[in-house]
Amino acid sequence: MNTLWATILAVLAGFFGVRSRKNAEQAPLKLPYLIAAAVLCALLLAALLLALARYLVRGGV
Repeated sequence: MNTLWATILAVLAGFFGVRSRKNAEQAPLKLPYLIAAAVLCALLLAALLLALARYLVRGGV
């Protein structure tokens, strides 16, 4: 589970572009976890943006 959590944190840091080189060299990431976490985070980001756009178009805020 620790490897999965490290992978999710690495993907989120990559989305924001704040992952340090030291952290990148130390973290033992498994490729299947990395791909799954990246796809999941991308889908969540797209869903969040879609929901926000629908809310704003419907007259929110």
